[in-house]
Amino acid sequence: MPFFFDDFLNRPFSNLLDFGFPARPLSVPAVNITERQDDFLVSLAAPGLKKDDFKINLDGNVVIVSSEKEEKKEESDDKITCREFSYSSFERSFSLPDEVNNDKIDARYNDGILELVLPKKEEAKKAAISKEIKVK
Repeated sequence: MPFFFDDFLNRPFSNLLDFGFPARPLSVPAVNITERQDDFLVSLAAPGLKKDDFKINLDGNVVIVSSEKEEKKEESDDKITCREFSYSSFERSFSLPDEVNNDKIDARYNDGILELVLPKKEEAKKAAISKEIKVK
């Protein structure tokens, strides 16, 4: 009996209700955010999806990226039928800084990476220009 309790106590909380069946890990894409001279680049690692699998919404100053994907596979012969269902989804939201031009946000998906380009407003670009000031 100690093995049962060891397994029960050492499993993560998300697996407590799986009743002995392996739990599917919750998959949330990793994100990199880069500030560049003229924009911010948000890169989400989401391999295995298609560009049509993504839904991107702007709600005020929050951009929401989500995806839902369902796959069904069925194999059968004379006596046995096997059906497998796979469902995965995620949602990530990002609060945008005031200097982002919300009207010109662009998205592209290539080689498993979803990229959101968040262009800066002209005023923010000008404010970011740096120069050296000589002491008189």
